[in-house]
Amino acid sequence: MQKVTIIGHGPAGLTAAIYTARAGLDPLVLSSSSELGQLDQTTDVENFPGFPDGIMGPEIIVNMHKQAEKFGAKFKISHVLEISGNGPYTLKTDSGEIQSQTIIIATGAKPKKLGLKSEEKYWGQGVTACAVCDGFFYKGLDIVVIGGGDSACEEAIYLTKFASKVTLIHRRDKLRASKVMADKVKAHPKVDILWNKTVKEVLGNENDGVTGALLTDTVTSKESQISFSGFFLSIGHIPNTGFLGNFVNKDEEGYVIVESGTTKTSKEGIFSAGDLSDKVYRQAITAAGQGCMSALDSERYIAEKS
Repeated sequence: MQKVTIIGHGPAGLTAAIYTARAGLDPLVLSSSSELGQLDQTTDVENFPGFPDGIMGPEIIVNMHKQAEKFGAKFKISHVLEISGNGPYTLKTDSGEIQSQTIIIATGAKPKKLGLKSEEKYWGQGVTACAVCDGFFYKGLDIVVIGGGDSACEEAIYLTKFASKVTLIHRRDKLRASKVMADKVKAHPKVDILWNKTVKEVLGNENDGVTGALLTDTVTSKESQISFSGFFLSIGHIPNTGFLGNFVNKDEEGYVIVESGTTKTSKEGIFSAGDLSDKVYRQAITAAGQGCMSALDSERYIAEKS
């Protein structure tokens, strides 16, 4: 019987592991070998506190892992298939069943992608899904944002602080964003909108990374080319919560719903931390903060039940 089982090996799960390990709760951290987190696939991280010269994303994860292990956290590569019970809980995994008094779910979310091989090839070399994380690297350069919703419009406007020009590429002739956001992006002097366009291929080379894209007009099927240095996807995220089914309450997009000001889910003793609950901030540092919160919430829960 585990006191605490943590599902996920990102900044939320590893911070939870550090805190619960230091509290003497002997946490078990489960991670799937086939799934890399967003930070594992990020190169330079310049906005994580404590690293004035920046740090590689995978290095943050390795350091957090070592820190958690130092305090006694145990790690196992195991894919969770489902959770059942009413406390204690049973985690059915691809390597057997685990019983646990509490569970911290920190499986994160992944950005929706276009499904292009060239998109994967240049991921982290000009292709990204985080304007806040990577906008700074494109000072004075031309960039594009893919999408047409509120998030895409917000990111396009945010990126004008750095880029010389931002082109919003949308597959329809009308933005899905609210009228306020749509009007704002249309009126911005540094934002252009390409209507009825889809990306057929991301263009680039080994030395420069992304250099542009091949576009297809959704009305005429005519192809055209556009040059730029940064390719920002803003077509949504998918929370990694499919394995939960209806075990805990989720919203219509699949994000786990937590009690305001806490990491408590609809199930007593089950906590959620990081991007699978957070559709607003989605930063490594906020995920780590929620990992800390989930550890403290679980520690208090165990103390109350003792």
